[in-house]
Amino acid sequence: MTAQDSEKIRIFNFWATWCAPCIREMPHFEEVKQKSPDIELFFISLDDGRKPERVKQFINRKQIQAPVYLLNDVDYNKWIDKVSPNWSGAIPATLFILPSGERHFHEGELGIEELKTLIEKLKS
Repeated sequence: MTAQDSEKIRIFNFWATWCAPCIREMPHFEEVKQKSPDIELFFISLDDGRKPERVKQFINRKQIQAPVYLLNDVDYNKWIDKVSPNWSGAIPATLFILPSGERHFHEGELGIEELKTLIEKLKS
């Protein structure tokens, strides 16, 4: 992920089909995205890359609208610090990249109001 020029806030949510808090917060991200044309949303699945059908079935069943990418690099030490040096590796985790390229990282589940408040702070 690079800080490419964008007019939008880009949100990268790291999750897995086996993570209950991740699944609970996904609809919140989708709702915020639908109501905010200035947001780009990407779900990054940390599921087993050898079983993409599990993620595909989950996306279809839950009717996920945002793009979903399956991260199949299991060498977490190689890329976790690139997302955020503050990330312990626990999920859910979310990286927000502002149009300026400034990054904000949040580890843990976000409720709908907490997510809305956080995005409003990032916009100001």
